[in-house]
Amino acid sequence: MSEQGLGTNIVCQIAVVVKDIEKSKKVYSDIFGLPDPDVIITDLEVGKPMYKGQPTQARAKLAFFNMGQVSIELIEPIGEPSTWKDGLDEKGEGFHHIAFQIKDTDQVVAYLEGKGGTLVQQGHYTGGMYSYVDMTPQLGMVLELLENFD
Repeated sequence: MSEQGLGTNIVCQIAVVVKDIEKSKKVYSDIFGLPDPDVIITDLEVGKPMYKGQPTQARAKLAFFNMGQVSIELIEPIGEPSTWKDGLDEKGEGFHHIAFQIKDTDQVVAYLEGKGGTLVQQGHYTGGMYSYVDMTPQLGMVLELLENFD
């Protein structure tokens, strides 16, 4: 894995944490000239989120804008503790992470931990899982790893 890095160099998502997703998605829609997307609320039963190794009630409202290769994801935290809530509390609204579609989550997480990263949150979505690895000291950002189970 060390020679391949993440196993991909394609960013699939840029995420922004917001205080009010309804208000924010209207602004994004207006500025980018895109349709107003539906809001999805994460499901604790499907997601089974873990934050810093412990189960959490972390949930979020999500809205996605398709920008070609990359989507912009708006995230309004509605449960805590979570990396989303931490980001909002510490920095206010704004950039949260970039995401990569990967294979073999365990291997990629181990690789990033070997580079000084810290796994802060994991959970599932229908058909896959997500992992947030804090690479702030190294890269100034959090990386999200998305793995679909095909």
